Amino acid sequence: MKLDAECVPDIPRYAVAVDCVLFGAAQDALEILLVRRGVAPFRDAWALPGGLVQPSESLVAAVLRELREETAVAPDFLEQLYTFGDVGRDPRGRVISVAWLGLVRPDRYPPLGATDAVEARWWPLSALPPLSFDHGAIVEVGRTRLRGKVRYQPIGFELLPERFTLTQLQSLYEVVLERPLDKRNFRRKVLRTGLLVDTGDKQEDVRHRPPVLYRFDTEQYRRLESQGYLFEV
Repeated sequence: MKLDAECVPDIPRYAVAVDCVLFGAAQDALEILLVRRGVAPFRDAWALPGGLVQPSESLVAAVLRELREETAVAPDFLEQLYTFGDVGRDPRGRVISVAWLGLVRPDRYPPLGATDAVEARWWPLSALPPLSFDHGAIVEVGRTRLRGKVRYQPIGFELLPERFTLTQLQSLYEVVLERPLDKRNFRRKVLRTGLLVDTGDKQEDVRHRPPVLYRFDTEQYRRLESQGYLFEV
């Protein structure tokens, strides 16, 4: 149905942005990718990678573009996190941000600051610098989502090397869940899923008995997921 232009009410002009909480794992610790802003507001302050959505692009296209332009990083996992719309969250005016949760292996994508980000680097989640805008609150929502999600979906494997030991897997889950896990019980559960494949190789350059290296069977998980399978650790 075609509407008469005179009958269409004025629509307030708001800006829409995207911001990404991008997690990585290194040396038994969680890290977050941050950029140092090269433009006002908050010039030289640290922030989550992100920016304004262009009129002709989708939200997912916008967050992927911002990550590519500001950090040269492409996430292995990406999903919408939450929408932040407090009136005073951006000093430039009313800006509503759609936040995203991303996962990546830091060793695969060394960050490189570009465009309006003069620097991009990984920061330990436990020692973040002061963040601009309301990005500190966005990080906390992302941390809570990640902690809950790894308990029922195998997204933790996106943070590990392609081949990993059971010790590395357990250490990652302990870091994300922020609590110790019983070694025997954890290994029994993950091996019982049938989603770990013994590569036939063992970890090198270790003093003790070299542990077996496993890989995650993505295709098997997709087949099971289509049948209603729920991954639980």
